[in-house]
Amino acid sequence: MDRLPAIELLKAGHQFPGPYMFKAIGRSDNGFAARAVAAAREAIDAPVDPPFRIKETPGGRHVSVTLEFTVQTAEQVLVVYRHLQKLAGLVILW
Repeated sequence: MDRLPAIELLKAGHQFPGPYMFKAIGRSDNGFAARAVAAAREAIDAPVDPPFRIKETPGGRHVSVTLEFTVQTAEQVLVVYRHLQKLAGLVILW
């Protein structure tokens, strides 16, 4: 999970500031969804939680957390990814 989007690729494919979507899938135990939202909030130093959606798998073993909010720079995108990568129980991040 140590691969991050290249700064050049982010700048070429996105307009900053602008909306960006992060998706983290992890084990549903130990409050993964709440920890993912908190990690994103901390990464962007926001006073409130960023907008998010949560979807649990039919068996309840995993949960998908989709966060979509305005980022200011490509570097800020990488900061959010770094915070999310540290989550215990993380299975997939994109």
